Amino acid sequence: MLAAIRLRGHIYRNRSQEDTLSMLGLKKVHASVVLPESQVIKGMLKNVEDFIAWGELSKDLEQTLGSIKVHRMKPPKKGYKSLKKHYPKGDLGYRGAAINDLIKRMM
Repeated sequence: MLAAIRLRGHIYRNRSQEDTLSMLGLKKVHASVVLPESQVIKGMLKNVEDFIAWGELSKDLEQTLGSIKVHRMKPPKKGYKSLKKHYPKGDLGYRGAAINDLIKRMM
């Protein structure tokens, strides 16, 4: 399973990116979704990775989050590194297993 969290708002995005975020269920900042792993979903996530952080969800967090599709998260404890740069220098984009640490900080 994949997890995605919207970190940035709607400024500097085009219509197709906003439509993709809406289809994923990421309509507001700090919204989190659990998605099945497929090539179509990964393509959608790569299209909007300037606005989200995403990666592989661990089994224990998958059980904790349950079957609810969209979760509202809090800002992370100890803040963000940067919302303008991609991981590992910032927080945006593909994080792999490190998404689990970000989710734990945001719960």
